[in-house]
Amino acid sequence: MGKSSFDSVRSNEIYNEAMKAVLAGRACLLGYFGKINNVEEKDKAAGLVSEADRESEALIKGMLAKSFPDFDFLGEETAYLEGKEQFTASSRPRWILDPLDGTTNFVHKFPIFCISLALEVNGEIEVGIIDMPMLNQTFTSIRGQGAWCIQPDGTREKLSVSKTENFEQAFMATGFVNEKREVLSEQLKIFEDVVWKAQAVRRPGAAAYDLALIAAGVFDLYWEKNLKPWDSAAGLLLVKEAGGIIITYEGENYDPFKKSSIAGNETIVRKFQKEIQPIISK
Repeated sequence: MGKSSFDSVRSNEIYNEAMKAVLAGRACLLGYFGKINNVEEKDKAAGLVSEADRESEALIKGMLAKSFPDFDFLGEETAYLEGKEQFTASSRPRWILDPLDGTTNFVHKFPIFCISLALEVNGEIEVGIIDMPMLNQTFTSIRGQGAWCIQPDGTREKLSVSKTENFEQAFMATGFVNEKREVLSEQLKIFEDVVWKAQAVRRPGAAAYDLALIAAGVFDLYWEKNLKPWDSAAGLLLVKEAGGIIITYEGENYDPFKKSSIAGNETIVRKFQKEIQPIISK
């Protein structure tokens, strides 16, 4: 865990306001669950969008803007409407939000979906919150203060990544994005190689939650390609604060604007990164 360059008192104040906004978003999503009337397909790569996504984002964005009018904002639905495909750096603190990660799950009444909110300051994620509305759990982190899970009874559990180092004992997670045939083909080749060696591989369908479960030590390793910043920004901080690492397929340090990610404890992540080199080099 790195020491934060952002004022710790200020970080905690911001975290408290962020939590209020996220819990308002939770109430919004729960109100829509099982009652969706309007679902659209943005495009093959971007997936589905519903009125729940849009209302949750508008609500959270509005609350954050009222509390922090000078902060920038990068949200999934706003970015899509503005046609943003390239993400530039921000000179001001910036919120990065996925108002509903797991929209397809949500639409089909599969209860694994979440809200992912992060605060980026000078290229560093300072605050990360991943909320699971149906499970009444919230995963939280402030840089330099560890990673935590707030349980349904209100207790806070400190998180730590697993110590599993070998594939044979590893419980892994991944995701599949079918935006381009070559990307899906590569992922299927990795999956075929790994599924024979791992104890098990799961695909919950919400990347932010996958990363939260890496931080919690539930999953031993997670890998995926072509995540968006709002999918991984909060989860990146959670994993790092829980003692884990995230790197790219090429072995570089990961940030939310890079295209591939492998997360877990350092030993198994390095082994996995080496394992997939013959596949990604083809």
